[in-house]
Amino acid sequence: MTKNLLQIIKDTAVSFNQDWEPAAAFIEVESGGEGFDPKTGRILIQFEPAWFRKQAPYAPSGAWSVNKVDVQRQEWFAFNDAWNKDKEAALKSTSIGLGQIMGFHYKRLGYQTAGEMWDDAKKGLHRQVWQIFKFIETDARLQAALQKKDWATVATIYNGPKFRELAKKYGRVPYDISMKESYEKFKML
Repeated sequence: MTKNLLQIIKDTAVSFNQDWEPAAAFIEVESGGEGFDPKTGRILIQFEPAWFRKQAPYAPSGAWSVNKVDVQRQEWFAFNDAWNKDKEAALKSTSIGLGQIMGFHYKRLGYQTAGEMWDDAKKGLHRQVWQIFKFIETDARLQAALQKKDWATVATIYNGPKFRELAKKYGRVPYDISMKESYEKFKML
């Protein structure tokens, strides 16, 4: 995590009256510390075909329907194909930026449209961090779990109940363990 991002997290934590260390651990593990593609400068996205099917069930198949990768060039290709079929559904069906918050959460974060949420996130990491804190603030269970450092509950809420199986599938350390280790590191600063 860069010093700049860490400072943004600390500053935002103050404005949300939250401890910065649990939030920094959450952000580090869930995001890898990036909100924009270092190669292109574009906001990072993960287009989700299953969500697009729910948002635009009438949309014909296409490149969007076979997206199963985590390569930004291909994510954008799938997103753009979906965008050409239904702009609003494409925006809602894609997770964006540092926190990879799904576009359909726009109302929860206080935006009028998913496009407004996207536009705000494109302004910089400071806005993406704000969106993460707002997301946490609007979920009492997630906020309480972070305050208690109940990493398993945090991981379950954010990644689903099968987060350990997912970690095993991809050969990763489970999110709860990664967050605990990250938190311990930040507590030492």
